[in-house]
Amino acid sequence: MFEPMAGLAAKDRITIQVDGRSLQVRKGISLAMALMEANVVPLRRTPLSHAPRSPLCLMGVCFECLCHVDGRQNIQSCMVEVVDGMNVRLANGARRVEAVRDA
Repeated sequence: MFEPMAGLAAKDRITIQVDGRSLQVRKGISLAMALMEANVVPLRRTPLSHAPRSPLCLMGVCFECLCHVDGRQNIQSCMVEVVDGMNVRLANGARRVEAVRDA
């Protein structure tokens, strides 16, 4: 889909984990763009039909790029800059609902 820029020095790359797989990505770009450059598509599947979804607007309007980042669910990947060691899990279906404890 997208071709990464050739000739980037190692200092211009960082490592992120995506579903347990290590990826070298350009630093300073959005997570959505880094995933597309690494040919990680689709980013999520819908809750009911499991239809594939990928980034559409890349500016935080459409919510098609949702994924789980560092343990937080439903993060708009187009609005988050990649950081070294980031742990990403692609969304597949409905999000987990955590039990609420009474205080």
